[in-house]
Amino acid sequence: MALDVGTAKIGVAFTDAGRRMAFPDRTVLRQSVARDAVALAKLAKDRGATALVVGLPDAGGRMERLARQVGDAVGRELDLAADYVDEGYTSAEARARIEAAGLRRDTVDAHAAAVILEAWLVRG
Repeated sequence: MALDVGTAKIGVAFTDAGRRMAFPDRTVLRQSVARDAVALAKLAKDRGATALVVGLPDAGGRMERLARQVGDAVGRELDLAADYVDEGYTSAEARARIEAAGLRRDTVDAHAAAVILEAWLVRG
């Protein structure tokens, strides 16, 4: 499972069992780190996730802290260490893909999570 953590929403993506492709899944409205962690961990368990990938902004500051807080909290719920991946330009890439495919713009966060997951899959 991959997460694109924002201040208002969290994009979620999953991979296939062979870890070859990433698929945008949904966008979750943020509540609090604790509530988000429980909800996301339940989703991960329901989907059989065996890894947790979290996009990490390279700008540092508040957004990096938030991504780490959410990733670490979800990881504790799942008993998995979060693997942090640079999320630079993932939202721009997601917007370009959505526009090219004629998809709804409200799916950008889930598509950004899929871009993050693709980077992780390539990294191996």
